[in-house]
Amino acid sequence: MSYEDNQSDRYQARQQRIKEKVDAKIASATEERGIVIVITGNGKGKSTSGFGTVARAVGHGLKCGVAQFIKGTWDNGERNLLEKLGVTFHVMATGFTWETQNKATDTAAAQAVWEKCQQMLQDETLNVVLLDELTYMVSYGYVPLEEVLTALQQRPPMQTVIITGRGAHRELLDLADTVSEVKNVKHAFQAGVKAQQGIDW
Repeated sequence: MSYEDNQSDRYQARQQRIKEKVDAKIASATEERGIVIVITGNGKGKSTSGFGTVARAVGHGLKCGVAQFIKGTWDNGERNLLEKLGVTFHVMATGFTWETQNKATDTAAAQAVWEKCQQMLQDETLNVVLLDELTYMVSYGYVPLEEVLTALQQRPPMQTVIITGRGAHRELLDLADTVSEVKNVKHAFQAGVKAQQGIDW
């Protein structure tokens, strides 16, 4: 047997073992229910990932709802696209909290959006709910953690919820079925590159 044939056989055997392990995991995953996904960390791409999942769901004919905290006053490419496809948006109108610098105003704005979130989390017709930047609302004390945990636990069984934002509370991480941490290696903004429409927002 030539060296190339031996390498090919070894590769095929290794890939077969991997396939058997993956097939076994797929076969054992029989539970059907909605999940909670938390996308956190200091890197860029948390909201982008959440909206990517919403876009995928819409592409499969699922009904989705989005709540956006923090980014309310910016033109929003995702909203511009997804609202046309039937996705419901609830947006915190005050925008970035460091712009208003008014805790009472920000708390009231966050609570108004959170009220809409609670309605979405009780809506059996919604397959996917994105709570974009919710982690900040919990960290700042604008939305009580216990209310969030209760609403997630009492949502319809087949509803999937995606939560994004830095510094996700440990109890949110514990409750979640899937947690991804986006790491910041470097960012163009740190090098003085201006944020670009269609790329960054």
